[in-house]
Amino acid sequence: MLDIAIPGDATLTLEHLVLDFNGTLAIDGALVPGVADALRHLANRLDIHVVTADTFGTARQALAGLPVRLVVLAPGHQAEAKRGHVEQLGADRCVAIGNGHNDRLLLEAAALGIVVVQLEGAAVPTLLAADVSAPDIVGALGLLLHPSRLIATLRR
Repeated sequence: MLDIAIPGDATLTLEHLVLDFNGTLAIDGALVPGVADALRHLANRLDIHVVTADTFGTARQALAGLPVRLVVLAPGHQAEAKRGHVEQLGADRCVAIGNGHNDRLLLEAAALGIVVVQLEGAAVPTLLAADVSAPDIVGALGLLLHPSRLIATLRR
């Protein structure tokens, strides 16, 4: 569990980290360097879920041996399916990270939504749905590993 007290706002009590795969944890289907180590460290504090359309078909292999639960979505209504996963977990206890148009409802539903803008870019509706923007996934995961960074960004 990760408790983050935001000055001038509520305390976030986070239990689950829900992530997109392609464009977020991976670029062109390959895991971004540094992600595996960060996920291993975060698994001591959060249950980690990867919810993906798996565009390149590489998620299972790339995430093998990592402390994550992988959910590969069927085609169609993926934005709603991602939001539904967060709602099943308890959206008020979730932090979500994504970049694509089908991640917008995921970030909007989660107690804390982080959008990453990497080589694939980020969809504008997803940018607008997020609470925080990060330049890359390692930086986004670093916000959770070092919550004082989030406090500095989100304080009112």
